[in-house]
Amino acid sequence: MAKFKTLDDFDLKGKRVLVRADLNVPVNDGKVSDATRIERLVPTLRDITKVGGKAILLSHFGRPKGKVNPEMSLKVTVDAVEALVHRPVIFVATDWTDVSAAAKAIEAAEDGSVLVLENTRFHPGEEANDTELAKRMASLGDIYVNDAFSAAHRAHASTEAVAHLLPAAAGRAMQAELTALEAGLGKPQKPVIALVGGAKVSSKIDLLENLVTRVEALVIGGGMANTFLYAMGIGVGNSLCEKDLAETANRIMEKANDARCSIILPVDACVAWHFEANAPHRHYGLDAMDPDGMILDVGPASIERIKGAIDEARTLIWNGPLGAFELPPFDTGTVEVARHAAKRTHDGHLISVAGGGDTVSALAHAKVKDDFTYVSTAGGAFLEWMEGKELPGITALTAA
Repeated sequence: MAKFKTLDDFDLKGKRVLVRADLNVPVNDGKVSDATRIERLVPTLRDITKVGGKAILLSHFGRPKGKVNPEMSLKVTVDAVEALVHRPVIFVATDWTDVSAAAKAIEAAEDGSVLVLENTRFHPGEEANDTELAKRMASLGDIYVNDAFSAAHRAHASTEAVAHLLPAAAGRAMQAELTALEAGLGKPQKPVIALVGGAKVSSKIDLLENLVTRVEALVIGGGMANTFLYAMGIGVGNSLCEKDLAETANRIMEKANDARCSIILPVDACVAWHFEANAPHRHYGLDAMDPDGMILDVGPASIERIKGAIDEARTLIWNGPLGAFELPPFDTGTVEVARHAAKRTHDGHLISVAGGGDTVSALAHAKVKDDFTYVSTAGGAFLEWMEGKELPGITALTAA
């Protein structure tokens, strides 16, 4: 990964610092219901304001499709930002076609202020990565800081174009994310094991094809494992299975063999006949699968096999659950393996990097979300990074 600048490379005193944040947070009844993304922004805001810089937040919220929509105003986030930074936060109802009023509000704000500008997606130029809009944004600041890894896979005006118009740096959350990702796949401690779960192979073909060339072992779990088992001629009963992707699964297994990457698939399963919590269930070896049953979790032998593979690794990358973790007792595989990886991390034997919406939920369910080396809250950006794709928001920072 190319070198990027951080807040430490700039004198922020008295500067107008445009911060690309991710304030696209869940809201219920007019209040932020999960402030995790805002919490990760706090170190950047504190480092800017404590030396008298003005932190000016840019963010999208929802999908207004380039039109002003009061229901998607970022004003709803102000109270949550204030509560976390412990200082008043100024909301600026920005008109992105003419930012002169916003410029006056920023000028009038005291040094050390935090300001939230209106939803960047209220203008069609945001998602079009429009240069003119980016110039208007850049006119409001002296320095640009991107602290929104979750939006880094989008080439938008506030994530990509504006980074070429001002001195640019990574914020603290972005810095931590990039450092963790470099430890995961950039220059990892080997051996590296990747654990990929989830429902469908079709959504993770690029991911699997990239990983088999970069890791020593790949654990495949969840519903997607059934497609691989089916491709090998193993019956999976009424389980979720993309039978039309059997050829794709075989191609990935052949590519893994050529790259000397071991693919670890389930050897037994927890099987039920209804998709519901606490449904009657049994453990089956895959050579004796009930043709009427559904595989909803890996079995005990598979769990031990995965733990053993983790024990041999120095780095773990995790994306996706091993089973239907939302439904007990089909959370057993995910929970046991997550706790094992957390213990290995705690004991200093493993660097563990995880990400993706379901993954974060699964690790939180296992009560180990804070025990991994790094857990990314980014969804699409984390997945595209694992797929080996270029992220425009990151490229813009490293090119600055």
